Amino acid sequence: MHMIRRLETAAGNLYKEKLIRGFCHLYSGQEACAVGMKAAMRPQDSIISAYRVHGWTYLMGVEPVGVIAELTGRQSGCVRGKGGSMHMYAKNFYGGNGIVGAQVPLGVGVAFAAKYSGTDGVCLALYGDGAANQGQIFEVYNIAKLWDIPCIFVCENNGYGMGTSAERGSASTAFYTRGDYIPGIWVDGMDILAVREATQFAINHCISGKGPLVMETMTYRYSGHSMSDPGTSYRTREEVQDVRQTRDPITSFKEKILTAGLVTADELKKLENDIRVTIDEAVKKAKTDNEIGLDELPCDVYSAPLEPTVRGITPWNNLEHKRLGPAVNLH
Repeated sequence: MHMIRRLETAAGNLYKEKLIRGFCHLYSGQEACAVGMKAAMRPQDSIISAYRVHGWTYLMGVEPVGVIAELTGRQSGCVRGKGGSMHMYAKNFYGGNGIVGAQVPLGVGVAFAAKYSGTDGVCLALYGDGAANQGQIFEVYNIAKLWDIPCIFVCENNGYGMGTSAERGSASTAFYTRGDYIPGIWVDGMDILAVREATQFAINHCISGKGPLVMETMTYRYSGHSMSDPGTSYRTREEVQDVRQTRDPITSFKEKILTAGLVTADELKKLENDIRVTIDEAVKKAKTDNEIGLDELPCDVYSAPLEPTVRGITPWNNLEHKRLGPAVNLH
């Protein structure tokens, strides 16, 4: 959780320095959701999410430098600088997706593939409270239950869909009940242990043949919706500060493990220092690394290209399609 918090702080600073451009959505405050879910996932389980995925990319196996360099558009990035903030991938991680709610049907497809192939895997399809009213989500609730597809629909409710509070945007804010004929559970998304246990329960539900489950994780984001949103026009600074002081997932977990004698303050201090060094080195690399050359831009557009060229910016200016290697999530 601390690594993700540091990583996101670094990303925010790089954005302010104009070294990261375009969209950039930070996960600060929501770390217990991702880390708790990952702690319960098995090697055959998959995850797909929206665009707040820097932390998930790290959790699914990409080194911090691969995440930060991707944000700055450099060749050390996990997609060689071509994906940016919303389009990172790894094994069993089907990425960030830029279209609100569109990842949920894809997640059901990934879960269906797991069932069809007999891998015993499940797919966690994550979406926010802002996406929860999307029609396509209700469509795939139906097919998932109809075929008992092993998909866990995870609504990460951070209280705000962009600048609209859940209460102003949703007639029902009990998002875990939205599945109707699909059972749902509510979990404190600021408690990593609660998220881990709830995810374990959800996985067991799915693999026992009972079909899908809806899980709502109640959480909070400290930053705005994206870097272009100061996050203070629709909520007060006092509200954010109150959550930081009373519900912060890292602080509360730190207190738990210290009180239980599972770790010493010195061990935690060393861990935090090591993480700071790792992120600082990743930031240096992300600032100085080269961008890919123009000739690599049309590489790997298709896994099995039928045409030798890719259309350029004009119909008569084609670029040669090249193959650098197989996608990381293809077996």
